Amino acid sequence: MADIWFYHLTSMPLERALPTLLSKTLEREKRAVVMTGVEERVEAINTLLWTYDAASWLPHGSKSDGDAEMQPVWLTAEDENPNNAQFLFLTDRAMSDKVGDYERVIMLFDDRDHDAVAEARTRWKDWKDAGHKLSYWQQTPQGAWEKKAES
Repeated sequence: MADIWFYHLTSMPLERALPTLLSKTLEREKRAVVMTGVEERVEAINTLLWTYDAASWLPHGSKSDGDAEMQPVWLTAEDENPNNAQFLFLTDRAMSDKVGDYERVIMLFDDRDHDAVAEARTRWKDWKDAGHKLSYWQQTPQGAWEKKAES
């Protein structure tokens, strides 16, 4: 069973939160798959990770880069784990049938997308019923994360 963390984006967009969370993942010496809802978002996130901070660099790649097994962070719109990642990041309402294959799943959803919020509630119930350990994290106005619930 996976630890599934729900990250409710309330004060900053995915484009600001994701690089920080991926940096923390790499600091823990873990690999990650970032799964998007559509292929076009893969390239947008790829560009983001190259440009989000001139003083930082997050090693990552996607199908267009190749060498998946060498990439600490793999970007994809497919339900795959070609870099043997321990962490799965679900963005843009992406859904994986393989959450149990990961040590931790991080589902990020935006407060401004009411359908995504409703979907997160449904997934919480489904994953709780399946026996996964769940945590709900909400952003503070300053952008920090505060744990609000767990199951």
